[in-house]
Amino acid sequence: MADSGLKGEGILPGHAIQALADRGSIRIARPFDADQVQPASLDLRLGPTAWRIRASFLPGPSETVAERLKRLSLHELDLTSGEVLETGCVYLVELEEALALPSDIAASTNPKSSTGRLDVFTRVIADRSRAFDIVPLGYEGKLYLEISPRTFPILVRQGSRLSQIRFRRGDARLEENELRALDAAEKLVDTPRPDVAGAGIAVSVDLSGEGFGGLLGFRAKRHTGLIDVDKRAACEVEDYWEPLYTRGRRELVLDPDAFYILASKEAVHVPPSHAAEMVPFDPLVGEFRVHYAGFFDPGFGHSAAGGSGARAVLEVRSREVPFILEDGQIVGRLVYERMQELPRTLYGEGLGSNYQAQGLKLSKHFRPWTRE
Repeated sequence: MADSGLKGEGILPGHAIQALADRGSIRIARPFDADQVQPASLDLRLGPTAWRIRASFLPGPSETVAERLKRLSLHELDLTSGEVLETGCVYLVELEEALALPSDIAASTNPKSSTGRLDVFTRVIADRSRAFDIVPLGYEGKLYLEISPRTFPILVRQGSRLSQIRFRRGDARLEENELRALDAAEKLVDTPRPDVAGAGIAVSVDLSGEGFGGLLGFRAKRHTGLIDVDKRAACEVEDYWEPLYTRGRRELVLDPDAFYILASKEAVHVPPSHAAEMVPFDPLVGEFRVHYAGFFDPGFGHSAAGGSGARAVLEVRSREVPFILEDGQIVGRLVYERMQELPRTLYGEGLGSNYQAQGLKLSKHFRPWTRE
């Protein structure tokens, strides 16, 4: 396949993503939804069929996903009128979007913010792939989404959007000196001397309760009702979440296999010229996983007067043993990449963006909540 004809390296902005679709490099049976193309990413839609599968898998270099699916499928679900996906089960859905990428374009995927905040584990699988969430240069073929709800059962249907894809040309990740220079110019986080190492800028957890009336975060309840992923503000917070307060201590003991929503201590800013992604911190520092959904689009925490920043919401799950998380502990790093071209619309500008200027915020599925 010929190359894209684009000049310059970087993350493709929304109008370039639309151009890929117009030339057939993103294959769609029906037009994009009105808000499907984001400033630096594209939401991916579930197709009409899901399969309950025995176990997660990668097809490897010699097989397609469909070929492996024949051996691993337990039963088939029709998503055209909606189906419930149960916790603890693994499902696979062919996505509505397929690809025929130019030879100089690759892609990566991530759960949407709302998906991560529901503790729904998702990964995109491409044919003949050896890694999840990675689409190689010039890939031509279908895309599939692995879905495993961990805490809440969810109701999904054809067209539901749980994951997103970013397209890139070349390697546009900033080196440490470039990242320091960008922070000096744009104030990427609101700390006087941010921790910059390698290609990432540190993000820590806020367990002070300051600014949130003593609220540290939320711990998910078990055995709740289901959540319709396409309905906003339909669920009562306290039917699904337990609020957690400081009680004079700036720490939190994470229960094994429990799920928490917390906030970053830093306010994060992504200038229009760049996109960012939250990546895990060194796994040797603790038995926990942070941030399932890591894409930050250009304009996150940005204002016309300069980068005021917005908190990063942290999706935290402890592993096999209890672990004490302390206020200010580093839990992840933000990696910044250059945009291939400035997006024509930024995050939060008429896109129905749910988390601009956020504080400690649950997913869009819950009604506004205040302490009684």
